[in-house]
Amino acid sequence: MDHFAHESAVIDEGALIGRGTSIWHFSHLMPGCRIGDNCNIGQNVVVSPDVVLGNNVKVQNNVSVYTGVICEDDVFLGPSMVFTNVINPRSFVNRKSEFKNTLVRKGASIGANATVVCGVEIGQYAMVGAGSVVTKDVPAFALVYGVPAVQHGWVSRYGQKLEFNQTGEATCPETGEVYLLQHSECILRSEPVNK
Repeated sequence: MDHFAHESAVIDEGALIGRGTSIWHFSHLMPGCRIGDNCNIGQNVVVSPDVVLGNNVKVQNNVSVYTGVICEDDVFLGPSMVFTNVINPRSFVNRKSEFKNTLVRKGASIGANATVVCGVEIGQYAMVGAGSVVTKDVPAFALVYGVPAVQHGWVSRYGQKLEFNQTGEATCPETGEVYLLQHSECILRSEPVNK
């Protein structure tokens, strides 16, 4: 076995788990889910059938990742955050054929206790603040928070807030990467100048 699973974890037949991944106490990986390499699945996590988690995804404690969710590489899912997969759930109505997909792009972070309503895309390296409710798509590198979540700025790949000058340029204070703001989109222009 090239991954670690705590003895209390339940891993159903047909769950695919990548090399170097750790699965902690009381978590349940269901048939058909695919977990990439070097992921960390925290305590009391449920990963439903057909969910896809890329490489190096961190799923903190008490998260349920429902069918229809795809997380690309390097995604962070904060403690007790929530995904949904049906817009209008009813206990007595079977809507499994109506699941809406949710896509979390590479490097995005979703804070503790946030809720992501199904059918949205969270852009690469976006940051969703703790306790937020995401009801619409989030652009790449956007910082969103609130109920409902609205944009309050931009962040770098390293999660540092970006301050754009009059020419629409910003530098990550941590790495020196340069970003451009063009047509309401944040674009990484160059790798760090000070390595």
